[in-house]
Amino acid sequence: MPDESSSRVPTGAGSAADLAGREVLVGVSGGIAAFKTCALVSALVQRGAGVTVVMTDAATRFVGPLTFESLTARRVILDLWSAEQDRDSRHIHVTERAHLVIIAPATANVIGKMAHGIADDALTTMVLAAPGPLLLAPAMNDRMWRNAIVQRNIEILRAAGWSIVEPESGWLACRTIGEGRMAEPQTILETATRMLIGGGRR
Repeated sequence: MPDESSSRVPTGAGSAADLAGREVLVGVSGGIAAFKTCALVSALVQRGAGVTVVMTDAATRFVGPLTFESLTARRVILDLWSAEQDRDSRHIHVTERAHLVIIAPATANVIGKMAHGIADDALTTMVLAAPGPLLLAPAMNDRMWRNAIVQRNIEILRAAGWSIVEPESGWLACRTIGEGRMAEPQTILETATRMLIGGGRR
């Protein structure tokens, strides 16, 4: 699990509202890099995008849902039952309106589920139902990242049309230096912006 301490809001090229009218679904899975996702979400909102966040239960151990709700002014989706409480947060409605889906951080667990079509929580169900482009930002221990099974799952997702923001080398939560640290919010933002401005749906 990477040690991700940066929480600075990234600044990208383009106007302050160049993502106006774009809807982004951000999936947050359980890793310390979830702290970085706060900066990513804030930057997307500041650029004009509408952002809805869906979190796994493990993700809430690292960042509270209230943090993302404050950043987006929208309810965070935690499970499929709460998502049915109002029409705007029903999982099918949210996925249908999303111009881009980002999973950041994407743990080995979530990557494996996505690669094999497993939908056993709100995040995996919503992502598999999403018609829009998909962007993945992996984050994990360096040995996990190099594991042949994880790499095979990454290739499955690439072949299915997913875009991958490769993890970086750096100080990890296991107190070693290695590859597996989630890319910086600025890097993810730049890729997301290119996909939103230049891209359509899958």
